[in-house]
Amino acid sequence: MSHDTTPPLPATGAWREGDPPGDRRWVELSEPLPLETGGELPGVRLAYETWGSLNEDRSNAVLVLHALTGDSHVVGPEGPGHPSPGWWEGIIGPGLALDTDRYFVVAPNVLGGCQGSTGPSSTAPDGRPWGSRFPRITIRDTVRAEFALLREFGIHSWAAVLGGSMGGMRALEWAATYPERVRRLLLLASPAASSAQQIAWAAPQLHAIRSDPYWHGGDYYDRPGPGPVTGMGIARRIAHITYRGATEFDERFGRNPQDGEDPMAGGRFAVESYLDHHAVKLARRFDAGSYVVLTQAMNTHDVGRGRGGVAQALRRVTARTMVAGVSSDFLYPLAQQQELADGIPGADEVRVIESASGHDGFLTEIDQVSVLIKELLAQ
Repeated sequence: MSHDTTPPLPATGAWREGDPPGDRRWVELSEPLPLETGGELPGVRLAYETWGSLNEDRSNAVLVLHALTGDSHVVGPEGPGHPSPGWWEGIIGPGLALDTDRYFVVAPNVLGGCQGSTGPSSTAPDGRPWGSRFPRITIRDTVRAEFALLREFGIHSWAAVLGGSMGGMRALEWAATYPERVRRLLLLASPAASSAQQIAWAAPQLHAIRSDPYWHGGDYYDRPGPGPVTGMGIARRIAHITYRGATEFDERFGRNPQDGEDPMAGGRFAVESYLDHHAVKLARRFDAGSYVVLTQAMNTHDVGRGRGGVAQALRRVTARTMVAGVSSDFLYPLAQQQELADGIPGADEVRVIESASGHDGFLTEIDQVSVLIKELLAQ
């Protein structure tokens, strides 16, 4: 998979039954989940983490929704049950943007994910991993599953729902599907519907995973061998190029060789080593089956499906809404955030996160994102 594969990579980086729970808790759906494409998914449970406390009238709950390879561990250290530290450190805590002295923050692992929620690596009712039998799901399905969190905490509505990238898709679906349940909404670097270019970028990633000889059609969890980590590593390299900015790559790496290597003699450039590092890193905390299932869900994201089109669907949103994009994001460009701001009633003008980091700016520019969150919650 790369020049750095010691210790050996696991066949899947998914959380599996018997692993330490870490800070996770679980909510189980009381009934099988009806799916948008037909049929239903039985035995669904979602892993989630919380910070802060519910107030007396249960009006201070905030829902935070992660991107494609994120999970419920928004903040907190790496440790037993958590293969990586929080992905949004500096956002949640006393005195921070999501002030835990004021708010009760909830973050689920998405349906189809691999860090405790029901997904391809999970055990199906027959005792075997779902694998290739896991059904096709949509962003709308993931939100309908997350509705169980309201019941779990006895909450009528979220004080705010926040998300970026795939998390922004879910946040938008929350506000369109359950408008009375979302009082404030923050959409970061996400679209009303996935574009042809976004679907095109996803296509070689899916092909890379499915072409891995250890993919076995998605049924690799109980087979000998390394699992489809090579294919997922290629997918991650492609994706990471789209997540970052060209200016950042040029300034950070240029044409420099990796230390101790000569590209003229078969060695790597520094930027190649960087992509290799992220491929290996993902293999230790993620799962190829979830990568495929969630990428397909993102491809089919369209808030206007079955609602008379995007414009009509956006008019369903009643939440006080803030939309923000990243100045250097070419994967989810600002024009898509402008469509959201123009179409959602009462939405303010698009806020621009100034960053050379590309799409990942919504993750890296903590200070700017914190200002937006504080402004939205203060309104």
